[in-house]
Amino acid sequence: MTKQPGRVPAAESDDPAADTASPSSRPLPAPGAAILALLALGWLTAMLWSTREAITSAAAGITAISLSAFALPGVISAALVAGAGVALAAGNLLARRYGDWATLRFAGAIGGGMLVGLGAALAINLTYFDTSTTNVIAGTTAAAAIIGGAVAGARTAPAVGAVVTAALGTLIFVVAFSNARDPLFDLFGAGDSQESLVNAAKWVSRTESLVAGLLAGLLAFGYLTWARRRALRRDPAAPALRWPAYLLAGAGPGLLLLLAELIIRVGGRSLLDLASALSEADAVAQTSLGTSRVDNGIWVLFVGALTALIAFGRTLGPAHTDDDPDESPEPVADRVDPEDDETSPAETFGEYDADPAKADPSR
Repeated sequence: MTKQPGRVPAAESDDPAADTASPSSRPLPAPGAAILALLALGWLTAMLWSTREAITSAAAGITAISLSAFALPGVISAALVAGAGVALAAGNLLARRYGDWATLRFAGAIGGGMLVGLGAALAINLTYFDTSTTNVIAGTTAAAAIIGGAVAGARTAPAVGAVVTAALGTLIFVVAFSNARDPLFDLFGAGDSQESLVNAAKWVSRTESLVAGLLAGLLAFGYLTWARRRALRRDPAAPALRWPAYLLAGAGPGLLLLLAELIIRVGGRSLLDLASALSEADAVAQTSLGTSRVDNGIWVLFVGALTALIAFGRTLGPAHTDDDPDESPEPVADRVDPEDDETSPAETFGEYDADPAKADPSR
C-alpha cells in the first residue's frame, strides 16, 4: 500500500455498527426520541381504550373473555413499542446530562419501561371490569413494557430509534389495513365455498405482511438517514452507521412482533386457554390467529431487513482503496536526450538541401 507524504491513513474501525472517524467520537444520540415516546404512549392509550370499550360493550362472561383474547396482541405490541420509546428518551436525557455511561443508560432504559408498564397496569385495573382476565392483561402489558425498555438500552441509539419508528408505523398500518380487507377478499376470489375463503384469507394476509415489511424497511432507512444528516450538521466528524445497523433497524419491527407473540403465549397463556375452551370454533380461531401472527412477524422481519439494506446499498458509491490515486495521473513528458538540446547545423544555416543542382554556388 503506497503512502503519500504528508497524509495520514484513516483509522479502521472494528465496530460492526459504526465507523468511528476518530477515537474520541461518541455514540450518536437518537433524534426525536421525545416525540417518538409521546406518539408511542398515545398509541398504547388508544389500544387500551379500544380494548376497554370492546370488553365493556359485550355481555359479561363468555363474550368478554373471547374479546379480551382477541385484543391482547394489539395491547402487548403497543406496550413493547411504548416501553422502548420512553426508555429511549430517558437514555438520551441521561447521556446528555451525565455522559454516555452504558450502565447508567441501561438502568435508565429499564426505569422508563417500568414506568410505562406500571402506568398501563394501573390504568387497566382502575378502568377495566374486575374479571378473571383483567389481571392477566395488566400483568402481561407491564411485562411487555419493561422488556421493551430493556431492548432500548442498546448502545446504538439511532438504530433503536429507527426500530421504534418503523414498528409504530407498522402497527398503525395494520390497523388501517383492516378497512381494505373486504375489497381484497373480493379481489382474491373469495366466494361462497370454504376453500375459496381460506385461499383469499391467505393472500390477504400475505399482502398485508408484504406491504408492512416494505413500510418498516423504508421507515427505518428514512429515520437513520435523517439521524445521520443531523449528526453531520452538528459534528462533521461524527461516526457513520454501517450496514449492520440498517439491517437490524429494518428487521426490528418483525423481531418486536415475534417477541410480542412470545410474551402473549407465556404471560397470557391462561387467557388464551380460557378463550380456546369456550368452543371448538374458538379453539380453531385462536390457533389460526396465533399462526397468522407468527407468519406476519417473519414476513415483516425479512422484508423489512431486505428493504432497508437495499435502500442503504443504493446510497453507496464505488469503493476506493489507498492504492487508487486521488487524481488522474498527469501525462509524463518524453525523455529528452541532452544532445538533442544542441542546435543542428541545418537549423543554424537553413534547411539543408540534398540536391547539389539547387545548392547555392556561393557556398
